[in-house]
Amino acid sequence: MMSELVLCFLFFLSCSHLVLSSSFYFSNYSTKLCAHGQTIALLQLKQSFSIDNSSSWRRYTLGCTTSYPKTDYWKEGSDCCSWDGVTCDLVTGHVIELNLSCSRLFGTIHPNSALFLFPHLQKLDLAFNNFNGSPVSVGFVRFSSLTHLNLSDSEFSDLISLEISHLSNLVSLDLSWNDGAEFTLHGFNSLVQNLTKLQKFHLGGIFISSVFPNSLLNWSSLISLDLSECGLHGRFPDNDIHLPKLELLYLSGNEGLSGNFPRFSENNSIMELDFSATNFNGDLPASMGNLNSLQTLHLFGFQFSGSIPSSISNLKSLQILDLSNCGFSGSMPAWLENLTQITSLSFYRNQFTGEIPNVFNNLRNLISLDLSTNNFRGQIPPSIGNLTHLYGLYFFDNQLEGVIPSSVNGFSSLSYVDLSYNLLNGTIPSWLYILPSLVELDLSHNKFTGRIDEFQFHSLENIHLSMNEFQGLIPSSIFELVNLTSFSLSSNNLSGISETSNFEKLRNLTYLYLSNNMLSFTIFGNSNSMLPNIEWLDLSNNNISGICRWNMGKDTLKHLNLSYNSISGFEMFPWKSMQILDLHSNMLSFTIFDDSNSMLPNIEWLDLSNNNISGICTWNMGKHTLKHLNLSYNSISGFEMFPWKSMQILDLHSNLLQGSLPTPPNSTLFFSISHNKLSGEISLLICKVSSMKILDMSRNNLSGMLPHCLGNFSKDLSVLNLGRNQFHGTIPQTFLKGNSIKTLDFNSNQLEGRVPRSLIICKELEVLDLGNNKINDMFPHWLETLPELEVLILRSNRFHGHLGLSKTKSPFMSLRIIDFAHNDFEGDLPEMYLRSLKAMMNIDEGNMTSEKVMREIRHVHICKGFKDWEFCDVFSQYCRHPRVLGFCDSPSRHNTLIFPSCTLSFQEWWKYSLIRGCRHNWPNHVKTSHAFYNNIISLCLYS
Repeated sequence: MMSELVLCFLFFLSCSHLVLSSSFYFSNYSTKLCAHGQTIALLQLKQSFSIDNSSSWRRYTLGCTTSYPKTDYWKEGSDCCSWDGVTCDLVTGHVIELNLSCSRLFGTIHPNSALFLFPHLQKLDLAFNNFNGSPVSVGFVRFSSLTHLNLSDSEFSDLISLEISHLSNLVSLDLSWNDGAEFTLHGFNSLVQNLTKLQKFHLGGIFISSVFPNSLLNWSSLISLDLSECGLHGRFPDNDIHLPKLELLYLSGNEGLSGNFPRFSENNSIMELDFSATNFNGDLPASMGNLNSLQTLHLFGFQFSGSIPSSISNLKSLQILDLSNCGFSGSMPAWLENLTQITSLSFYRNQFTGEIPNVFNNLRNLISLDLSTNNFRGQIPPSIGNLTHLYGLYFFDNQLEGVIPSSVNGFSSLSYVDLSYNLLNGTIPSWLYILPSLVELDLSHNKFTGRIDEFQFHSLENIHLSMNEFQGLIPSSIFELVNLTSFSLSSNNLSGISETSNFEKLRNLTYLYLSNNMLSFTIFGNSNSMLPNIEWLDLSNNNISGICRWNMGKDTLKHLNLSYNSISGFEMFPWKSMQILDLHSNMLSFTIFDDSNSMLPNIEWLDLSNNNISGICTWNMGKHTLKHLNLSYNSISGFEMFPWKSMQILDLHSNLLQGSLPTPPNSTLFFSISHNKLSGEISLLICKVSSMKILDMSRNNLSGMLPHCLGNFSKDLSVLNLGRNQFHGTIPQTFLKGNSIKTLDFNSNQLEGRVPRSLIICKELEVLDLGNNKINDMFPHWLETLPELEVLILRSNRFHGHLGLSKTKSPFMSLRIIDFAHNDFEGDLPEMYLRSLKAMMNIDEGNMTSEKVMREIRHVHICKGFKDWEFCDVFSQYCRHPRVLGFCDSPSRHNTLIFPSCTLSFQEWWKYSLIRGCRHNWPNHVKTSHAFYNNIISLCLYS
């Protein structure tokens, strides 16, 4: 009887074509179901990969519930149909399913891989591994019976084989998030045309560069569609979507895809929508209320017009609502209290105004609440205290004021609190010190006062309390937070002495910012074991003094700022990883100029300015790495050499440098050596520094003729300042076409000759200062076409002749300062020049009154004084007052300038409210016209 039952059972199995999986195995069935050839093939497949047990595997398994090496359990001699991840057909023994997802596999899948020796496969899942840039090759086409293929997040790359579209039995295809993998346009179109049975179609992150295929909206079987970040462009179809089974639609990250928010038929099953970071716009339709099954809505960056439709309040199943960066304005809607199932709500980076409504009593399921970067005012609503499941609270970058609510109900899960960049005041409420799960607290950039109390739990990893008004000591509990990685208390009123030993337990601390306080540190003992992982340390502007013998962070510290203290020296620079070191504004007087090749081997940015450093520099620290060096405002007298091969910014101004001018490294972009005592000529080697952008050699004793290459040695040159030296000869006559020059300053030299005509091609020129030289030329009227010219100084030269008539309809359109006093001009001052200097005009001529003129003039502090009928000298320095018109001379030089007949109206004259004075008697027709001059005098009297 028993044997008959067994036969019947076996017959039933063969008829129903059941399968045997790793979770169902007949332990008393002595014959192996798996064919020997399949066992060999699976073992070959196992051998073709290594197992990645390092920490790096975690980045490939973020989507895994569990992750372990399944193939480790594949053993020769056992039935392969019982192996983890292998499923066989019970009748034939063929392997029909392979699930090796989350198996930590590493290696390449070659076209002859053992993977392709299983032609009966129906389901293949290789997701969340690392196949090291393997292509999705033609080998996958051998799986003609395949219904499910998942290769997501497994480091496939290159072109995906066109033949994938021949797998016509596929109902689920997931190739998403394989960076570097892409379809040809033809390959993608073939896929869409042939695989019409697909229910799940996920290609997120696969580059396609196609318009959205309209035919996808005809796949009646489609349940899940993810085409995020695929390079889709063009316009999304405007017609209604009639896909009754569709539950998920992701189109995010396709910035070239435009259109209106799609409309869905009432008969829909939509549960998840993500159109973030697309170019969709328009209204959010009221028909949103028809999406009764909707649980997740992501619309980050969707630029809407209008307001949020109240019909969203009908979405009773909604759990995640992300309307970040959507351009919404007005008040935050009060109907949000109807979304009782909501767990995540984000209105980040909109333009909401007014107070945050007190709607949170009904939103008891909220886990994440983000209202940051808006214009909310008023106080934080007290109902926030009832969100007992809250995990993240983000209100940063608003204009909230008042105190943080003091009454809360629990908050046992609250881990992230960011209320920074507001106007909150008062003290930190006691409940923030006793949160058992708090990981990050950011209250920076507010107006909090009082002392910082002791934290009761050790879960905190990031604390940011900078830019407030806290007083007192750093609380001792801070030094017990063993998980702390970032701590900022900069710009408060903290005081007291902090011992190095206090930091002994903070072995995970990476960022420490305590600048702009009144703290004193004893950081000068042996501190090698302190802060072993510190990378950024800012103690600037405190009360640190003495000689530093500190070696904290010897192997890890990358950025150290000790500026604005009273440190007098360093015993050593022990930091091997240091990239940025700022010691400016101390009392350093040590000699750092000995052989220092082994010090700071990775230094890139070094500021030692404003110290007491003196002597001749023989220093070669950072020979191959240093890019930014500031030694300005010291007493350095010379350099033996410039050894730096990668230098970009070299600032040596305001020292005591003597001798000949050193040539900066060829890589230099910025070179300032002004305010020194250098002499001699400029070497032609300067012309090899072909990437120079700013070159300042002013205020030295340099002499000789200027190298002709200075006008064309660098196409990137923006500023050339050679003023206040003793150069003679002519200004370089040739400037590069398409140059970037904005400022040319040759003031106070002995230069002769003519103004270079090639300046006409300097289309970006803003400042041209040729004053106090011996230039002998006519007025350079040809400069009037330069569109950006704001400052033109020609004073105290040998310019001569008539100013002449302008050949341009609107000459000098951008000019704000012009000074051509102390020259030999004669004739009329062209009225057109005065009329066209529109950049100097700052008064509305259609709404002019004497009172308004008075206010405007007084606002810019016009007059220093006056004398008889002399015009006022309105400004003492050009640069402080950017709108100056200077056209007159002193009595020591008798130009014969004659003003145009006064056809300008009173209002028009007053546009030129910022006029550099002269010491001439004005012609009668100017004195008497429209009370112009008399008003000037009276304004001077009362300014």
